[in-house]
Amino acid sequence: MTDLATAKTFELGDRTVNRMGYGAMQLAGPGVFGPPRDRAAAIAVLRAAVEAGVNHIDTSDFYGPHVTNQIIREALHPYTDDLVIVTKVGAIRGDDASWLPAQSPAELTQAVHDNLRNLGLERLEVVNLRLMGDVHAPSEGSLEAQLSTLAQLREQGLIRHLGLSNVTPAQVAEAQKIAPVVCVQNQYNLVHRADDALVEYLAGQGIAYVPFFPLGGFSPIQSDGLSRIAAQLEASPLQVALAWLLARSPNLLLIPGTSSVAHLTENLAAENLRLSPDVLNEIDVVAGA
Repeated sequence: MTDLATAKTFELGDRTVNRMGYGAMQLAGPGVFGPPRDRAAAIAVLRAAVEAGVNHIDTSDFYGPHVTNQIIREALHPYTDDLVIVTKVGAIRGDDASWLPAQSPAELTQAVHDNLRNLGLERLEVVNLRLMGDVHAPSEGSLEAQLSTLAQLREQGLIRHLGLSNVTPAQVAEAQKIAPVVCVQNQYNLVHRADDALVEYLAGQGIAYVPFFPLGGFSPIQSDGLSRIAAQLEASPLQVALAWLLARSPNLLLIPGTSSVAHLTENLAAENLRLSPDVLNEIDVVAGA
């Protein structure tokens, strides 16, 4: 890790994206289920993000379900040429808002077509296969059948690039024998660093690592140690956490989500927050690294 956030952009597949992106999960209703309380506000956040330079949006058709993608289409379609929308498949929502595996060839194929329809696209730029282990941690097991299905859809021209979500290093290695992988999306933040070695491995191959829930996991340090560091930098704790991720490795692409334009602006400002080596060391101490 350096004292600078290095480059502000990264090559995601063959597209250049800004490392500070936007995660659309919070645009759905409570529990990522049903419509938002304020659809106009959700549309405003998406438009503000793109106007501020965000060109990497993370979504899924099982957010809502269908709701988030439909809002993205309403807010941003027709899309600008530089906008990269990354989606994920592998789950469906139960009537009780539960998250259920949907990993059969038929379910994965249907999910791809649902994403295409609701986003208003003829081809999806990146589709992540989301494995359904623990909610926040992957479980070992072969992904050959699932990824082979997506690879066939890629050959048909419905998908441009493939990625992975909630996977182990062994599953990444298995996937790379089946098809090229352009990104991996796992849980990672300044106190949850189990993927340190995987981050380095992917960086060496020019593959993006996209941490999900990047702002979670700071209790109980958020109220004391991290807040103290943030105050010294005249920033918020969440801005420090985002800046730490940007400084961690140049292949990290961030997708913090929010349904508030004000919070969006605060998140994006973290891109300009520089953490000195002393501050980085202090953060490590606070996080128990």
